[in-house]
Amino acid sequence: MSDLAHYLRISNLLAGNLNIHSALSSVKDEIDKIIEFDHLDICLIDTDRTWITAYEVGLKTTWSTSRTLVRLAPVRDILLGKCDHLLTGNALEDPRYVFPGAESAPILRHEFRSRVNVAMKVLGEVIGSLNCSSKKENFYTERHVEQVRILADMLAPYFYALRANEKANAEALVRARILAREEGLRLGALSLTDALEAERQRIGMDLHDQTLADLTRIARDLRPGITKTQHSRLQQQIQNMIQDLRDIIDTSIPTILELFGFQHAVLTHMERAINRDDGPDFKVEDQTDGYIDALPETTRIAIFRICQEAINNAVLHSGATYISALAFHDPDGDLTIQICDNGQFKFQEKKPTGSGLAHMRTRAQLIGAKFEHSTQEGTCITVKLPKTTEETGRGEYENFAG
Repeated sequence: MSDLAHYLRISNLLAGNLNIHSALSSVKDEIDKIIEFDHLDICLIDTDRTWITAYEVGLKTTWSTSRTLVRLAPVRDILLGKCDHLLTGNALEDPRYVFPGAESAPILRHEFRSRVNVAMKVLGEVIGSLNCSSKKENFYTERHVEQVRILADMLAPYFYALRANEKANAEALVRARILAREEGLRLGALSLTDALEAERQRIGMDLHDQTLADLTRIARDLRPGITKTQHSRLQQQIQNMIQDLRDIIDTSIPTILELFGFQHAVLTHMERAINRDDGPDFKVEDQTDGYIDALPETTRIAIFRICQEAINNAVLHSGATYISALAFHDPDGDLTIQICDNGQFKFQEKKPTGSGLAHMRTRAQLIGAKFEHSTQEGTCITVKLPKTTEETGRGEYENFAG
C-alpha cells in the first residue's frame, strides 16, 4: 500500500475521536507503516506558551505524566521558532536534546538515539511538534523528515481543535463547579441564617420565660422586714440568675474563646456538655501551640462552633464512652481539627431548616475549609484548613459567625 493510502486512512481514523490520546492511538499503526518508530509523541504548547503537554503512544515515559517548561523541552528550538525541524542520529550525545536542566530523561533511559521532530503549525503559528524516535543509531534521513512533515501538517489542525475542545470542556466544568459551590454556599448560608435566627428566638424566650420571670418574682419578694432566711434565698436566686445569664452570653458570644483561647474554650464546653457522674471520658488537646488563636476572628469562631456542634452530638446522640477533640498540623501543613467518639452515629435533625451536620459543613465551606465525617468506628468529624486560607480567613463567613 502506498503512503498516500495510509495518509487517507489516517484522515478517516481521526474522525469521531473526541480526545487527543484516543486520536493519536487510532492512527499509530498507520503512521508506523509510513515511518518506523519505537516511540511516537506529540507536544502541544499550552495557552500561556510557557508549558507544553505531551501525548505519547508506544513506550510510556515521564513526558506524558507532567507538563514541561518550553525552555527545558528537548524540542525547544522548534517550539521557540528557531527551526522547523530537528534530525539527529544519536540524541544521547546531541546537545540540542541533552543540555543542563533538559527534560531528556526518557531519551537517556530508553536510548532514543535517532530522532526526527517537525513543527506542527496552524495558520503559520507553531502549536507543538510531532516526534518520532528510534533506538537504532543513524536510522532517520531527510526523506523521513518530509514524511513526518506531511503527517504534522495533517494532524496539526485536528489536534489543535481537539485541544481547544478539551480546554473549553475543562473551563465549563470549572465554571459549573464554581456555580454549584456558590449555590451550595447560598443555600447553606440561608439554612445557617435561619438556624441562627431560631437560636436568637430561643435565647429571647429563655430571657422572657426564665430570667424576666425570676426578676419579677424577686422584685415582688423584696419588701421591708424580710427575714434573714428570705434574704439568703433571694441572694441565691440572684446568683442562679447571674449564672443563667452568663450561660446565655457564652452561647451567643464565645467570650471564653476570646479571653482564654481555643483549647480552654473547647475544654470548658466539653465539661459543661458532659455529666461527669455518668458521662463519657474526654480529652482536648491543641498540638499547634495555640496556632488557632492567631487566626482571623471569624475563622476561629467558625472552628469553635463546629467543635461545639460535634461535641453536643457526641454527648446527646451517640452513646459514646469516650470523646476527643484534637487540633494539629497534618503532613501537608494544613491545620486539622478532629472531634471523634466511639459511639454510634445518630446525627439528629435539630430544626426544620436543616441538621447540625449540614450547618457544620456550611460553616467549614464559608471559611474555605474541607469538611469530612466518618462513621466507620464511632464518629469522627474532620475539618482541614489549607495553609492558603489560614492566614487570610474567608470574608464569606463574617455575617454568619454568631
